[in-house]
Amino acid sequence: MRANYKVELTSGIFLLMGVAALLWLATEATDYGLQIGDDTYLVSARFSNVADLKIRAPVKIGGVTVGLVDQIVLDAVTFEAVVTLKIDQQFADIPSDSSASILTSGVLGDRYIGLEPGGAMDALTDGDQILITQSAIVLENLISKFLFNTSSKGSNE
Repeated sequence: MRANYKVELTSGIFLLMGVAALLWLATEATDYGLQIGDDTYLVSARFSNVADLKIRAPVKIGGVTVGLVDQIVLDAVTFEAVVTLKIDQQFADIPSDSSASILTSGVLGDRYIGLEPGGAMDALTDGDQILITQSAIVLENLISKFLFNTSSKGSNE
């Protein structure tokens, strides 16, 4: 009877450690725990489709996180998504003609904003808007375009 108790206790401890590891992985292995300094400035960008972009998603230049998505709202007139980016002040030299794209990272498809620096001499400042943007690529749209293009080519031959 005593050996059975030890096996059950060991199995229970192992199971609890597994659950704890999964909880840690769920909270710590994502980029949404990122912190940037208190000294920041806000920049906005307009996109026709933001897909699954979320608030607190990273803003990156060359793979380096320079800020976070602060807010996503819909413009009631143009029906575009207006994304507000909170960028750390230490990256205050980003050229004003930079472009912003919604990109996908990782196997799970997390979305983030990728900034591509331009060549202008003046830098983005608080309240500026990034004019050159590229919306998210939606996989469903690509598949439907492929299917419809394939079927229309097949009917012409």
